[in-house]
Amino acid sequence: MTDNLIAVVDGQGGGIGRTLVEKLREALGGEAHILALGTNARATEQMLRTGASDGATGENAIVINAPRARVIVGVTAIIVANAMLGELTPKMATAISGSPAEKVLIPLNRCGVTVVGVQRTPLPQLIDTAVNVAASLVIGG
Repeated sequence: MTDNLIAVVDGQGGGIGRTLVEKLREALGGEAHILALGTNARATEQMLRTGASDGATGENAIVINAPRARVIVGVTAIIVANAMLGELTPKMATAISGSPAEKVLIPLNRCGVTVVGVQRTPLPQLIDTAVNVAASLVIGG
């Protein structure tokens, strides 16, 4: 595990990952190494364009890098096999959920999982909260 490595995992169009990377870079500046892990090349590219330190794409990249991260940030779907219209493979979900990294997950209900007790909150607010939590995990130790 690398002390200042934050992995942002996203797929499909990469829009949420792009926003997470942008806001994490604003919050942390150079204090963190932000690794964009895309389930596809477009998602990785979107995250790299907004300030990720490095990027990698696909199942093997996620399987290899998830255990290295201190914090993994993404939507709930990143721990659900076959989510994101099948882009998130069972091996990816296992690697992310089994990683010793702290997982900071945004509870979106588009993956067939409803988290009870979570209030409906606008996505921009959820992203801001996730960024604050992830940043505090890296800065606060």
